[in-house]
Amino acid sequence: MVVQKRFVLVKHFDGMPKEGDLKIVEEKLPALKNGEILLEAKYLTVDPYMRPYSARALKEGDTMMGEQMASVTESKNPNFPVGTNVVCSPGWCTHSISDGKGIRKLPSLPKGLPYSLSLGTLGMTGMTAYFGVKEILNPKAGETLFVSGAAGAVGAVVGQFGKILGCRVIGSAGSEEKVKYLKEIGFDDAINYKTTTDNLDKKIKELCPKGIDMYFDNVGGVMTNTVMMNMNDYGRIAMCGAISGYNSKTQPTVPHVPIVSKQLKIEGFLVWRWMARYPEGIKQFSQYINEGKLKYKEHVTNGFDNMFKAFCELFTGSNFGKAIIKV
Repeated sequence: MVVQKRFVLVKHFDGMPKEGDLKIVEEKLPALKNGEILLEAKYLTVDPYMRPYSARALKEGDTMMGEQMASVTESKNPNFPVGTNVVCSPGWCTHSISDGKGIRKLPSLPKGLPYSLSLGTLGMTGMTAYFGVKEILNPKAGETLFVSGAAGAVGAVVGQFGKILGCRVIGSAGSEEKVKYLKEIGFDDAINYKTTTDNLDKKIKELCPKGIDMYFDNVGGVMTNTVMMNMNDYGRIAMCGAISGYNSKTQPTVPHVPIVSKQLKIEGFLVWRWMARYPEGIKQFSQYINEGKLKYKEHVTNGFDNMFKAFCELFTGSNFGKAIIKV
């Protein structure tokens, strides 16, 4: 029998995640029934959304939520022979049993590309960028796009996609190293928000002299309020996340004045809305990667037992790129 290791929720997060909030448990998995498959995780992902959504979707004792790229190691399901690679969502665990429903088979990737991309640029985070930009912002060549959290897994792809579509792209990040990286991958310019706290509005005006037409928001808080004040009339905002407030106990205030006076169009979204169209986005981004138009960066943590450490790094800014755990 296979022994499964998994992280379970001991108590819901209160402020920043703490060591005692999760624990690792081990248990033997039962023998497969007809129609079932045994999956072994190869790569797992940690993402900021897990912090607020776990409070709504999980109860204490549940396996921590999350996606993984896994391989079929035993099968009693003819649709998933041994060796099939898939993306699935059994949570933070090393092995799982599935009936095949709700999992996505992975095609062979171009030579040299790691399967971890199925959790990043060619997976949920990449598709968040693709559909958020294409369907919600609907950019036009020559427009200015501002991206907060621009060096993150979603933000970096958003900015590059914006450039491919002919936009002027400005981003915000939390270190000079990240600002330099954003310029290297094609951003027109970027702001280190940690060194512009007292003059953020001035810096945004300097880098966006014609105003901002589109805002892809991953951060919320002061950054979002300031960006809104610098948006052009009828500007469009794709609200993807608000990581600045995920560990806060106070509710953010809504900047009503710029929303109304500038007649801004704001839309929050979850990428699952376009799940049926994933192949479209994956095909397009695979092409961009092959053509050298779209670059990716991964922050890889080795070892399943280190997942919680990788998760916490999302909220301190110490990770750089898509957070991946290699089992």
